[in-house]
Amino acid sequence: MIIIGAGLAGLATGCYGQMNGFHTHIFEHHTTAGGVAAYWKRNGYLIDGGIHFVMRSPPGTALDTLYHEMGVSQMKLAPLTSIGKVVDETTGRTIEVTQDLDQVAHDLKAISPEDAKVVDWLINGAKDMMGKNLFSMGFGVAKELMGRFGMLKMSWEMRGFLKYMMGKNNQSVTEFCQKFPVKDHWLATVLQGLFLPQVPIWFIKMYLALLAEGLLGLLEKGCQEFVELFTNRYSDLGGEITYRALVEEVIVENDQARGVRLADGTEHRADYVVSAADYYSTINQLLKGRYLNSKIQARFDNWPPLDPILQISFGVKRQFPDTPWIVLYHLQEPISIGSQAVKTLGMRICNYTPNFAPKGHTLIQPMLETEWEYWSKLREDRDQYQTEKQRIAEECLQRLERHYPGLTGQVEMTDVATPHTYWRYTRNHQGSYMGWNPTPKLLTQIIERTLPGLSHFYLAGQWVTPGGSVPASMMTGRNAIEIICQREKQEFTTSKA
Repeated sequence: MIIIGAGLAGLATGCYGQMNGFHTHIFEHHTTAGGVAAYWKRNGYLIDGGIHFVMRSPPGTALDTLYHEMGVSQMKLAPLTSIGKVVDETTGRTIEVTQDLDQVAHDLKAISPEDAKVVDWLINGAKDMMGKNLFSMGFGVAKELMGRFGMLKMSWEMRGFLKYMMGKNNQSVTEFCQKFPVKDHWLATVLQGLFLPQVPIWFIKMYLALLAEGLLGLLEKGCQEFVELFTNRYSDLGGEITYRALVEEVIVENDQARGVRLADGTEHRADYVVSAADYYSTINQLLKGRYLNSKIQARFDNWPPLDPILQISFGVKRQFPDTPWIVLYHLQEPISIGSQAVKTLGMRICNYTPNFAPKGHTLIQPMLETEWEYWSKLREDRDQYQTEKQRIAEECLQRLERHYPGLTGQVEMTDVATPHTYWRYTRNHQGSYMGWNPTPKLLTQIIERTLPGLSHFYLAGQWVTPGGSVPASMMTGRNAIEIICQREKQEFTTSKA
């Protein structure tokens, strides 16, 4: 079995493939595994470009089983007790959203007493979700193998949660704030900043419930430990990875996938091919658009990927002991990037662990939403590309200086990752770090793990499970092997776990 991509889904596919008697070989274009869970080092600082927090795994849950099977259950997690702080530069108002939901409700009502009913509805909904088994959603047998009875069974098991996914609960946060309506603009801004403004309200309630129960954790050693544990698990099971191996084409004979052709011209043959690369590139480039039907084309036409980000990392000779790990600044004056006027500056502060910076120092990471086209075109002129990166880094530092006087003189390392950087590490379409835009409509979609008219070929990864997430991406690898085992008329097993 050949697997394209050594991201989380590719590694999971390989692990479950090895458990079920397949010889798996992953071809990865980059020099390391991890995909979106990218990391790199600069002047003594560890920089994470991907995942920062994960769901904790209570013993006996489906998630706990998944983590153990993939060898990552030993990852070190710091408790995530706060979503972060929101700061409005224009009015000076601030609020921190912690796991104390009663305090959150109090603080939100203090912002806007006339929106008390909205606040109670949101917080009470989050409290109602607490204690529910949110770790079973999306886990289990591949949906392609369930049949009608299996789908009905899954719906019955999720009946206690489905009520949250209907009506106004299934409106995006932005739409909800407009229709309810939320009377105070600042409160609407806070609600839209809790995660992403396009996600449904039910997602925000679930997020707050997990936070309040202490079921979210920050990666103490960053993506590096997580990826190394995962890669070691795959190697221990006998799997093989070839790095610096860019797959240019899937070899197809008589509508059957038979292997891959690399950029260096070499061909590698297999009985099965699983692509854990992004959906767009897999279909339009690796398969040359040969198995593109109207349904898939409609996804490309109507489903936008999540906007990419510009991430700036500053290594500073300073500590931030009383600051939450995320601060979201609503800027009084936007930052111009191409044709965009960026009004929000998010900053991640890696002060919850000593593993990202030398002793007494801190890694901070301002982040801005941006556009792929601008950076893709700019990249054609290397000098302009570097100049723009430097300009934005300097402007972000000037903005942060207002909140942290003296910061500019404390910076000893600067690193800028653009959407092109994310593309270079992951080859994700338009540099998107999380696949499709997680709108209420797309979060409920199921994408087939096969393509019409093509056999011996399967799909895995966050692009086939809109909304992504670490567990969901890993589960797509398991699901791909479940489907192949059924084709081979053999029982799926995790006996080597």
